Amino acid sequence: MLPATAAALAVLAALLAWPVPALLGRACWPRRDPLVALVCWQAIGLAGGLSIIGALLVHGLAPWGHSLPEAGWAVLTGHPARDAVRGDHWVTLTLAAVLAVELLGVLALSWARTARTRRRHRELLELVVQPSAAVPDARLLEHPAPVAFCIPGARPLLVLSSGMVAELDDGQLAAVVAHERAHLAEHHHLYLLPFVAWEAALPVLPAAARAHAAVRELVEMRADDRALASLAVADPRRTLAQAIVVAAGGTGGGVPDGALAVGGSAVGARVVRLLDPPAPLPGAARVGALVCAGLLLLAPTVLLLLPAF
Repeated sequence: MLPATAAALAVLAALLAWPVPALLGRACWPRRDPLVALVCWQAIGLAGGLSIIGALLVHGLAPWGHSLPEAGWAVLTGHPARDAVRGDHWVTLTLAAVLAVELLGVLALSWARTARTRRRHRELLELVVQPSAAVPDARLLEHPAPVAFCIPGARPLLVLSSGMVAELDDGQLAAVVAHERAHLAEHHHLYLLPFVAWEAALPVLPAAARAHAAVRELVEMRADDRALASLAVADPRRTLAQAIVVAAGGTGGGVPDGALAVGGSAVGARVVRLLDPPAPLPGAARVGALVCAGLLLLAPTVLLLLPAF
């Protein structure tokens, strides 16, 4: 059973490494429901990693048993292999271990580096910012460029530049603040972290860069949607679009690494989406996409454990 399982996992890993991310990256529907699309991207990343490591592991352990639990238990308890252990078995076991350590290690390292960078920027900003009179929970940075960003973490920080406050009217400023609050409320930095690690661990894989770019765009669109729902102005879409354009003009003026900025990603696509909104994703399609994401996560798990039954 294990050779067939390894082959099925390898096919699934190949599909998730290129065709499936390429199709989702080119699809139009994610802009209709960024949150569901983010769930699908997370499922692709997790299922892809589990599939490729599982395929290598299953092939390498084939001489020790007819299922992964059986073979794994035999190795852990020191039982001898039932069949001849060839060189390809040792190679795939080594590759599985190396890839698992690399993916988990890069994820941990990315998290640690990003957390350290954010902490350092927060400490530096706290020395120069002051409470904002316009927005109670924000901090004002004396800077002529229109800049707005948030630094997520245990002690989140929402920063507005004096240039931003001076250039926007009250409705536009409220839209910017609502966008940044959405990033913090939904912990969008956690959606991004696995894809930062994926791209760093597998830079030769085109799907890694594609996925990272797509997720960056989707978290901004999701924050736009949350901001629209909280705005009490006559034309919230145009108000937010105008604020994004202004912010995009000043983003190069000092948004620190690891921060989430209202004008930082996919500005053109977001403005078009706000001014010419696509139809919402139908409920049935939404459920279908979430079911597919769940099945995608379930597939490698079933393939790994099914031979044991």
